[in-house]
Amino acid sequence: MVKRREPTARQMRLATELRRLREAAGLTSRQAAALLGVAPAQITHIESALAGVSEQRVRRLASHYACTDAEFVDALVAMATDRTQGWWEEYRGLLPTPFLDLSELEHHARFLRHVAILYVPGLLQTEDYSRAVFSARLPELSREELELRIRHRKERQKFAIPYEAVIHEAALRIRVSGRATARAQLNRLLELSEAGHVSVRVIPLDRDDFPRASSTMTYVGGPLPKLDTVVRDALHGTVFIDAEAQLETYRTSFRMVEAASLDPDKSRDFIHSLAKEL
Repeated sequence: MVKRREPTARQMRLATELRRLREAAGLTSRQAAALLGVAPAQITHIESALAGVSEQRVRRLASHYACTDAEFVDALVAMATDRTQGWWEEYRGLLPTPFLDLSELEHHARFLRHVAILYVPGLLQTEDYSRAVFSARLPELSREELELRIRHRKERQKFAIPYEAVIHEAALRIRVSGRATARAQLNRLLELSEAGHVSVRVIPLDRDDFPRASSTMTYVGGPLPKLDTVVRDALHGTVFIDAEAQLETYRTSFRMVEAASLDPDKSRDFIHSLAKEL
């Protein structure tokens, strides 16, 4: 068995779900190994995403774990047998791994939702806006690293799945660069908001009922709700959240934020008025 050096987020998620199924069944890794007829170390490697697992073994494990959710098992099989070499692989070793993991998540997503408080979401940014944001990073990026991140972001922007962004007015007013960049970014949002798969909603500063003002997040819809993922950016790096209780909390949070926002038509009018001020 060849051990993986760097499992992807998708491989880690499969490993996590198999471990959760085993624990829910009340079995130890040694007991699971005995049922499968393999060494206990192999179960450990599978549940650490250090080793792959075949369709047959996924289905056998699910059966031993008394998992009767056929749709869920099929989704796990798809994750186990996927051999996609996505466009993001050309950046492996050049960009931090979370950049690649996010690209992989987005590639397999059914839908995307984003709450933005201080910056326009990356998938909706113009190149000049992205350049200004990346240029402000500390420690400062080299010219090569800067260009790599901008090129990678432009590739991510070629999505065609349903995408809903809820953006606070603060993010629309903060000028990451000059007036021309700000105006072009607002016009870009207006253009994208007309696309059939993109919805842009704005939360005005004068809203009295806006909850959880600091809750920036990206919600990535999986093939099933239990395979959704929330992505949060923190000072120590990107965090991927997939525990069901936490996912439900973020679903509730998004519904609350969405309810406090203007509808898409009024949001377009709002963005247009901001652009006229520049």
